[in-house]
Amino acid sequence: MASIRHYAEQYIGLKEMINKQAEVAQPVLTEEQMEQINFTLIEALHTNKQVYLTYYKKGQCITETGFIQFVDSLGNLFTFIDDVFELKNKMRLSELIDVRLA
Repeated sequence: MASIRHYAEQYIGLKEMINKQAEVAQPVLTEEQMEQINFTLIEALHTNKQVYLTYYKKGQCITETGFIQFVDSLGNLFTFIDDVFELKNKMRLSELIDVRLA
């Protein structure tokens, strides 16, 4: 008779395998797409407009809504305040896939 621990280990292994299959490669953006993202970030920052922000993290494309608080193009960083928890998130510009005004 198998132990509960054995079943738990099997479940964890299966879950990891499913998660790996769901992973996608980070999309490669063109220079034009990167310029458009930068333009939209700056516009959202100066007008305090809400954005839909899509970024790549750990094999997944994630979309959130919120506000841009700070952009440092040279340092490859920006600060984003999400709508749900109003948390301040520092992210790399290179993780961005798309930014659209809400």
